[in-house]
Amino acid sequence: MLNRYPLWKNLLVAGAVLLGAIYALPNIYPPDFAIQISNENTALEVSLGHLTAATDALDAAVLPYFDAVLKDGSALIRFPDDNSQLKGRSVVQRALHDQVDTFIVALNAAPTTPQWLVNIGAQPMKYGLDLRGGVHFLMEVDTEKTISDRIEALEQDIKRTLRDPSDRIRYSGFESPAHGVLKVSFGAEELRDRAREKIESEYRQFLITEGQDAQYFVTLTMTEDAIEEIVDFAVSQNLQTIRNRVNELGVAEPLVQRLGRSRIVVDLPGVQDTAAAKKILGKVATLEFRLEAQPDALRSATISYEYEGRKASVEKKIILRGDRVFDAQVGFDPDSGLPQVNIRLDSDGGELMHRSTRHNIGRRMAVIFIETKTRDRYEVVDGEEVRISVPYVEKRIISLATIRAALGVSFRITGLQAGEARELALLLRAGALAADMFIVEERTVGASLGKDNVEKGAVSIAVGLGLVLLFMLAYYKSFGLAACLALSANLVLLVAVMSSLSATLTLPGIAGIVLTVGMAVDANVLIFSRIREELKNKMPPQAAINAGFERAFTTILDANITTLLVAVILYSIGTGPVKGFAVTLSIGILTSMFTAIMGTRAIVNLMYGGRNIDRLII
Repeated sequence: MLNRYPLWKNLLVAGAVLLGAIYALPNIYPPDFAIQISNENTALEVSLGHLTAATDALDAAVLPYFDAVLKDGSALIRFPDDNSQLKGRSVVQRALHDQVDTFIVALNAAPTTPQWLVNIGAQPMKYGLDLRGGVHFLMEVDTEKTISDRIEALEQDIKRTLRDPSDRIRYSGFESPAHGVLKVSFGAEELRDRAREKIESEYRQFLITEGQDAQYFVTLTMTEDAIEEIVDFAVSQNLQTIRNRVNELGVAEPLVQRLGRSRIVVDLPGVQDTAAAKKILGKVATLEFRLEAQPDALRSATISYEYEGRKASVEKKIILRGDRVFDAQVGFDPDSGLPQVNIRLDSDGGELMHRSTRHNIGRRMAVIFIETKTRDRYEVVDGEEVRISVPYVEKRIISLATIRAALGVSFRITGLQAGEARELALLLRAGALAADMFIVEERTVGASLGKDNVEKGAVSIAVGLGLVLLFMLAYYKSFGLAACLALSANLVLLVAVMSSLSATLTLPGIAGIVLTVGMAVDANVLIFSRIREELKNKMPPQAAINAGFERAFTTILDANITTLLVAVILYSIGTGPVKGFAVTLSIGILTSMFTAIMGTRAIVNLMYGGRNIDRLII
């Protein structure tokens, strides 16, 4: 009996290892330290003049750099080390601060992978915050603005309630004399009493009082519980929205969690393009839909905006906000070929939109984009220039189109540039924020365990692998050599699969690799021990080899499936580092089964399968 694989099996094993080696190859090319300069306005590009201003500032500061290039509308400047990179970002930020445009200067890990590998889709593994670092954002919800918006919405609700045709109550005016307080005035005591009774039945969460000064009035005051509930809801909603945006960015193993009463922490590990992350997460934005004001409308009931070089007035009354948007996709106008955003509202939003537009056909509706940004200001503190970020709100009309028919749950926004359409669709699809936010802190996080610990992680894999190889060679002789080759191939395949899946390697992931090394050898130990038993039972060598692989297969399969189930459970219920360990372990189990069973047998067949042998050294 001769142990031989058919040609297709040998080609399968050789092809898998060859592909694994190719797709693992990018990991030997470490990325360069770099900064990326991009325009905050997606429609605009970084010019050669801007890049020259940045490099001139670096030259003046005597900071070493190389390969300053323009690419895809952005500028990329590489540095020899992380210290020069950090200093270079500060220098470039200061140099571009006085420019007319606003720029994002972000730290970046510029890839050095050869182009031929990039062309076939080969990319290096991403690293977690504990190995390579990433971007850290600390974002804060504007609670005062949240309460003010709630009071504004409450005012509109109460107006609708008092205008109910079945029991109409005339009011004199509305005002907000203090934070979280709404005052409704009436011309007669009887009107005030009727209004209070009606309001109390619908707004039980507010403290309602009445009084008389120049007029009779009813005061609605938010209780502390009501304020706490509104803020808690806003932060929770924003937390989910930020998570959705991170998912849209495709970041692996992010950390998005609440910090205190009104803050959210976002850590994005292994991010290559930090400028894109900041552009999407930093754009704290929502929409408002309002009708264009009539020519004879009172100035107190309108708001003016700049639109296409002229003044445009819209009504203060809001049709609906961006939180009613259910879905948003980029498309193209079939008539003009220009970009557009196709909007779908939820059922309540569709009803509000239909109610507002069915009687206003022929009028124009404005789509107002509201963005909370930060503006950098430099001040001299204790003789040293310090950069201070100041939050501000920017509102602009992005579309002012005529209503051709009553709108419902689906409609479109036109008049956008391609980049603006993509960003707006992403922001809306990820979910509108329930409250305005601004970035309190934005920084790039270095490896939390330090470069020394990263090197120790690599050393632990090398030492573990080396000891296992020595044991296998010493104990199983030539069969140990086959196991060593299969184990090396297993590590190559593991790295290749993780790179192809864009999985993020963390320190617990390194622990998963070390565990995989032991588990892969465990399968070989079972096979070789079985071969030894068959030889002791006087079975011919070739038959013993075949029996060892065949009869140990079921045991190996059972052991690996149970471990794989545990890894899947860890991934489903775990977070952060636990998921990193589970991903590495799962991939390692699958690759080790392939190499330990098919790979090892292919090598053993090449060593012994083609000839008659009387004795095996094992």
